[in-house]
Amino acid sequence: MHISLANHHILVTGASRGIGKAIARQLLLSGAKVVAHYSQTPQGVADLIQEFPSQVLGIAADLARIEDCENLFQTAINQLGFLNGLVNNAGIALKSPMQVPDHQWFDDWNKTLQVNLTASAWLARKLVNHCLANQQIGRLVHISSRAGFRGDTAEYVAYAASKAGMITLSHSLARAYGKQGIRSFVIAPGFTQTDMAQDFIDEYGADYASKDIALEKLTQPEDIAYMTTLLLSGLADHATASTITINAGSYVH
Repeated sequence: MHISLANHHILVTGASRGIGKAIARQLLLSGAKVVAHYSQTPQGVADLIQEFPSQVLGIAADLARIEDCENLFQTAINQLGFLNGLVNNAGIALKSPMQVPDHQWFDDWNKTLQVNLTASAWLARKLVNHCLANQQIGRLVHISSRAGFRGDTAEYVAYAASKAGMITLSHSLARAYGKQGIRSFVIAPGFTQTDMAQDFIDEYGADYASKDIALEKLTQPEDIAYMTTLLLSGLADHATASTITINAGSYVH
C-alpha cells in the first residue's frame, strides 16, 4: 500500500528531534508539506530543510506562551495558504517531587500542562475553526502516552495528567465535529528510544524501560511515524476518536 500525502499541509510540533522529527520526515517522504515547529533545538529542523528544501517551513515558538502558539499557527497559514493536518507532539516532562516548595510544584504543574495540553488544545481549536471555515477535511493526531492511562511516578504526575487530558480532548473533537469533516486520533506510546526516554533510563536504570515490554527492543520513533502517516492520510478515518497504543505490549487496557 502506497500512502500519498500530496496536497496535505501539516503542522508538527516538537519536530526537531525524537518522535516529532521522525513523524515530520515520514510525512515529507509521503509528499506532504510540513510546518516543523521547534523551541530551543533548531538543528533537527535544519536537517529536514536540507533534505526536503521545498517542502519544509521551520518556525520557532515557545508553546508555554499563547501568543507564540497564535503566531505559529498564523505564520503557517500565511506561508502555506492553508493547513489540513496537525500533529500535537511537543511535550515536556518536568521532575517535580511532592516535597518541593509549593510555588515550585505549582509552577512545574502549570508549565507542563501549558506546553503539553493547553497549547495542544489551542492549536487543535485553531485547526478545527480553520477547516470548518474553509469547508475542508481536517485531521489531528495527538501524541499522548501510556502514562495517560496508567499514571506515572509521583514526580511526573503533571506529565501523566497532561497526557490524559490530550486523550479526552481528541475524543471530544472527534465526536463533536465528525460530520463536519474533522477526524481526531490519539497515539499513546510507551517508552520510545528518544532523548526524553533516555533521561528516564539514566535516572531509573535500563530495566525500568525494558522489563515490562513484550518485544525484544524498545519502540523506535519510526514506529510512531508510520501510524501517524496512515491516520493523516484518510485511509483510517473510521478510527476517529480512537486511541492507538504503541508500547511494545508494556501496558494493555
